[in-house]
Formats: sequence, C-alpha cells, structure tokens
Amino acid sequence: MVMMQDRWPVETIFVEANGLRFEVDTCGAGDRLALCLHGFPEAAISWRYQMPVLAELGYKVWAPNQRGYGRTARPRNVDDYRTERLVADVAGLIDASAASSVTLIGHDWGAAVAWLFATDRVRPLERLVIMNVPHPALFARRLGSLDQAARSWYILFFQLPLVPELALRWNNALPVARAFLSSASDPGRFPPAVLDVYRRNALVPGALTAMLNWYRAVVRGASDQVRRTYPIIETPTLLIWGDADVALTKATTLGTERYVRDLTIRYLSGVSHWVQQDAPLTVNAMLAAFLRGERVPERA
Repeated sequence: MVMMQDRWPVETIFVEANGLRFEVDTCGAGDRLALCLHGFPEAAISWRYQMPVLAELGYKVWAPNQRGYGRTARPRNVDDYRTERLVADVAGLIDASAASSVTLIGHDWGAAVAWLFATDRVRPLERLVIMNVPHPALFARRLGSLDQAARSWYILFFQLPLVPELALRWNNALPVARAFLSSASDPGRFPPAVLDVYRRNALVPGALTAMLNWYRAVVRGASDQVRRTYPIIETPTLLIWGDADVALTKATTLGTERYVRDLTIRYLSGVSHWVQQDAPLTVNAMLAAFLRGERVPERA
C-alpha cells in the first residue's frame, strides 16, 4: 500500500461545479473518472486507502469534500442541503471533470446521494459502488422497525437547533473522533492524524451546522421522498456492507435486488459502518475485482 501511495500521490485542487467551489483530493490520470463521495462526519480523507488503488486501475480519482465540508463552499440555509441539490453537485463535478466514463462510489451520506443519482439517471454511469447505506426505498420501509428506529435516534437529535453543534464541538470536537473510535472494528485504522482532520473540519465556524443541515433538510423533505418513485437501476452495482454497523441494520439491505438489475452484495462480518476505512484490504480487493469485471471475492 505504501509503495502504491508513493506512486500515486494525492494532491488537492479546487473545482467550480454547480455554482459552488469544491475542495477535491485527486490522484491518477486519464478520462475515466472514479468519483468518491464521503459521509458524515467524514471528509475526502476517508478514501485514503482506496484512491491509490483506483488510480492503479486506470482511473482519475476525485474525492471531493462535499458541500459544507472542509474548504468546500458552505451555503447557510437548510434548503441548500436538500437531496436534489446534493445530486446536482455530483452532476456538476462530473461535467467539470470532462470524463468519458464515470464510476460513482459512495459511503454513508455519499452513498445515499449516489443511490439517488443512479436512480434518476442524471448522468450515465459505468459502475456504481455503495458502502453501508441501503437503497432509500428500503431504508424508509425499515425505519418503522423497532431495531432500526432505535439506531436512528441521532437523526431526531440532529433536528434540534444549536444543541447538536454544541455537543459535537465539545472539547475540541472530541465526540467526532469518538464516533469513529467507539464503533470501529479496527481503531488502529483511524490514527490521530486522520482523526485530527475530522476534528479540525468540525471546528471551522459554521461547518457543523452545514454538516447537520444534510439531516435537517432530508427530514424537512421527507414527504417528497415518500411520494417519489424508484425506477430500477440499470448500472452494474456493488453493495459492500460491514455487518457490525451500529447505525444501520443488515435487514435494511434485504430486497435491494428489486431496485437494481445487476447487483452484487458482499457482507463483511464483524466490520463496522466505516467499512472502507476499517477493512481497506478486503474492500480494495472487492473493488478491484468488480471494476475489472471479475468475480468479487467474499473476503480478501
């Protein structure tokens, strides 16, 4: 891994897309884009283990800090974080890349946006990779179950004004670091230097409000999500799922094949929600096989 990272160093650029300025970590070259979308409370660095592998496979890799994160633009209104705007960001980044083909890879909130992007066929996709977020139709269906409702308590907490921001900022954003360390199956994969990036990002004035506005906007727009339809995704799709996820039950993945024509699912036993950071060797082996058109291994 170190040798590959040396061969494919990551640099940071700024990209204008969808009327916003995005901070983007990038490596690799060519006109095939691998666009990696992070989740909460993460950042582009959450793809540190995958970016060199994707570059080695022949992709130009972009891992943007999504709107509200890092040094990317931070709109102030809750409505600025509605899912249709997040999806439009992805389209804008793809257009700015001038890529001939696109593989979209998402984790957590990034995966939720990727599901919607693929469902709505906003731009053509060569492949879709989803990590530890269920298809939105299945999540909505399972949210009423006692198990999943108990795990989703934080979504309601995040609707409160100011209180979640104060809680997450406590002691130099220590709760942000604990969110990873307390639930990771391999805490050693989250060294202090990486946790410091997440903590520093959270401490930037206005950043936590922007990050939490993703949750506030989706709750406000819940009625729209209930009414929407979900056409079958035709893009070949790989779903990688760490089954020790404390926020989402494995049951939320059951029935995914009803919404995806060409679906491969791999469950990682004992691996946490932070799957691509917690088990990078396994995830990278699965990712490489899928992108090469080979059989995806069960384990590395």
